[in-house]
Amino acid sequence: MQPLILSALIASSALMLCVSSTVNAQTADPAVKKSESGICHDKTSSSYGTTKKFEAFANMDACLKSGGRAPANAAAATAEVVKKSDSGICHDKSSPSYEKTQKFTPFKSVDECVKSGGTVPKK
Repeated sequence: MQPLILSALIASSALMLCVSSTVNAQTADPAVKKSESGICHDKTSSSYGTTKKFEAFANMDACLKSGGRAPANAAAATAEVVKKSDSGICHDKSSPSYEKTQKFTPFKSVDECVKSGGTVPKK
């Protein structure tokens, strides 16, 4: 009887190991990891690979909207984007049309956008 119990124990342990491996494989490489300290690391972050306890997100924007923050050393990479719409209007984050503007050319600043022929929104 003992060999039967031992055999069942080994089989159940192997099954648990397989399930655990599958779960880890599914969450191993999300696009963005929000660490326990609330920092959002995408795959370009130097801490992405070393962040082991995290909440997974599909993109940086979703992580930031959840209350996370960008890494301190990623300030330049996550800098605000100014959107020049197809109609030539330069929208920064303070513009009421910023989120609605889906087709755009990105710029680093409103000045760059205006220099390219864009205009500022009418207030």
